[in-house]
Amino acid sequence: MTQALDDLLDLLDLERIEQGIFRGHSRSAIIPRVFGGQVAAQALMAAGRTVPADRPPHSLHAYFLRMGDPKAPIVYTADPIRDGRSFTTRTVTAVQHGQPIFHLSASFQAYEEGLEHQAPMPPAPDPDSLPTAAETLPRYTDVFVDPSVAERMLAARAAVDLRYVDDPPYASIGTPREPRSQVWFRTNGKLDDDPLLHIVLATYVSDMTLLDSVLLAHGRGGWAVGDVVGASLDHAMWFHRPFRADEWLLYDQESPSASAGRGLGQARIYTQAGHLAVTVIQEGVVRVPR
Repeated sequence: MTQALDDLLDLLDLERIEQGIFRGHSRSAIIPRVFGGQVAAQALMAAGRTVPADRPPHSLHAYFLRMGDPKAPIVYTADPIRDGRSFTTRTVTAVQHGQPIFHLSASFQAYEEGLEHQAPMPPAPDPDSLPTAAETLPRYTDVFVDPSVAERMLAARAAVDLRYVDDPPYASIGTPREPRSQVWFRTNGKLDDDPLLHIVLATYVSDMTLLDSVLLAHGRGGWAVGDVVGASLDHAMWFHRPFRADEWLLYDQESPSASAGRGLGQARIYTQAGHLAVTVIQEGVVRVPR
């Protein structure tokens, strides 16, 4: 395991304050606020800590309410809404400075047999044939307003090996493209077998690139470039089949719509063997600064 991954796992290993109440801390992000994927992952971890281990999450629905302060701890309160024979439901509220910054509803299910079908995996090159972030980012440092952004991006993503199939948005500024984006990702190191941990880590990564396809449609480079102002509004995930976050996963993303200062991203996550593991939908604020 790399030191960066070890640090990320420490970040997600919340401190239990009381029954159903947990405290988490933040790490440095690319922009001066708490990374949304971190809050979502920590909230899901808080919910999962109150559920039997044989009931992994099958869905989550969340709203980002306020900007998080990276210098202050976050308190997560998990409410035991329902414990049924097959399904368990939890809501989690994340609070900073006395105000809620994030709200999560998550449902957990004991495994059972059922009908099976899935959408086929789209074509994608072998992940080992693609350049790493460390090989890609230095080529584009001149597009960032602050030259240190590229270094901060590498530091913030050091725990995850994330590789773009095509050029990222900051490589195509001014040239609109089809609103589709693909990345392969896996953690930079092996993980324990705990299914909750793998789902939490996929939740963390899911917020990194989902709105890329919105930017591509308009030839925008993104928040780190400064040609748009953005923030996540809501986030939903459905976990269909078991997967490991320390093995290659294809994140196939697209944007069906952008309007009224908002952009919608939807995506599917496949294992390298072609199994549909996760469906993701997110809407975010995407504004062109005046």
